[in-house]
Amino acid sequence: MIERVVHDDVLLAIIIRTNYKKEGIDFFTPSDFSQQLGYMNRPKGYIIPPHVHNLVERKVTLTQEVLFIKSGIVRVDFYDDNKIYLESRLLNTGDVILLAKGGHGFEIIEQAEIIEVKQGPYVGEEDKVRFDPVQNTHVNLTTQQ
Repeated sequence: MIERVVHDDVLLAIIIRTNYKKEGIDFFTPSDFSQQLGYMNRPKGYIIPPHVHNLVERKVTLTQEVLFIKSGIVRVDFYDDNKIYLESRLLNTGDVILLAKGGHGFEIIEQAEIIEVKQGPYVGEEDKVRFDPVQNTHVNLTTQQ
């Protein structure tokens, strides 16, 4: 299953649940996103031709990151650009999330291993503004059908 977290017509995140399955190739991100996220399901013997990527200058103005939940359960809290809490979702072992816009925070619900991919180069604390998390009593845990 694919879930899109949207607020005021702005795509905040794309969640690819571990049970998602489709033949072929599928990209979930618009072509203008600086972080592209796709899925491939190819049969045994399928060949992806060798290739190199051309040097193409790109301008990245917003960090987008992809998290792969290798194990555990993680709650992700979504915020708008003004640091206003919106909603939360649970990520489980095998889920993948692209954080595209807005703010986000996490609570580890069950011991977790997480792999993170984002654009570089890393500029440390210049890259983000930290703020107080939502209080647990105010968490709005949204589930997709």
